[in-house]
Formats: sequence, structure tokens, C-alpha cells
Amino acid sequence: MSKELTEEYIVNSCTRYIQPKEYGNKVFSLIGEVEEEVLSPVKPFNIIQKSCAFYGVDYEGRRKGTRLLIDYSRKLPIVIEPINNIYTFCSASPENPKCIWFFAEHIKDYRRASTRETMVIFRNNQSQIFPVSYSTFNTQMLRTSYLQMKLMQRVEFNKEKLVFLLHGPRNLKASESSELYLNKKN
Repeated sequence: MSKELTEEYIVNSCTRYIQPKEYGNKVFSLIGEVEEEVLSPVKPFNIIQKSCAFYGVDYEGRRKGTRLLIDYSRKLPIVIEPINNIYTFCSASPENPKCIWFFAEHIKDYRRASTRETMVIFRNNQSQIFPVSYSTFNTQMLRTSYLQMKLMQRVEFNKEKLVFLLHGPRNLKASESSELYLNKKN
């Protein structure tokens, strides 16, 4: 895996995690992508905030939306860009300098590595051990899945509502359906 240095980084569909790395008295971001690692002199939380803004919504708006949908208030998962399924969750408070951000779409599986570490297996079959307890990681994965489900339910509800408005009710009895058909022909 190559390591590239970039000043400007926007989360994208290849982003797997963003991990803080200390260099002297400054916190950098080590960004794991599908094919490479990227190093940025910007803190992980700032990359998350900038990425939300890049996709048209500020971080606080995403945070408030998540809170309304799943009724949690701490360590909230964030939808950075729903069309491309970019959901992220944090390992600690977002302001914590040791907070790691994970991107759910790339996580294939995860296992307890030790009392305070979790092995994450990514969809490309690479694995890595992170300094996050299994319990925390599991809870955050569940919250993120719950957020994804709630958003999908809202999207489906709106699709059904639109279909109903355009075409009327879909679950007609056979006699009602044939009556509509015969009336359209005449």
C-alpha cells in the first residue's frame, strides 16, 4: 500500500477509515482507502466536517438529522453522502483527538482482538487491528445500520406515496382492476 500526502482530502466511496496520527505536537490524519493510504496534515474531525460541506450539508445539520432519526445523542453516525452510501461512525467523541472514523460500506466483518482492540476485516479482505473495544465498535456498527434502515424507510415511504399519487392504490381486487381497465377502454 502506497502512502500519499495531501493537504485537501474529501471523503469518497473509497474511504475506509480516518485515523489520527501524531507527528510531534500536531495531529495528522492517516486515511485508509481501498488501494492506498493517504496522509493529511488536517485533523480527522475537520476532514469529516469539510466532507459534509463538500456534499452540500454542514456537519451539524447531519448530526441533528441523525439525532432526529435514531433518537441517540452521543457518538452519532453521520451520513456524509447518502446516494453513494457514505456513512461514517466514530470510535469516541468526535472532538477526542484519538477518535477514529470508520466507513460502514467497507466493513465486511469485525472481531475482538483484545480487551481494547478490534480487528476489522474490510470488503477487499484486508484486515487491520484498531485501538477500539469490540463493544464500542459493535454498538457503533449497529447504530449506523439503524440509521441506514431508517433513512431507507423514509425513501421507500416517499416512493410509495408518489406511486399512489400518480397511479392510485396498487392493491385493488381483481373485480376493481378489471372495472378500471374496462372504463379506460371505453
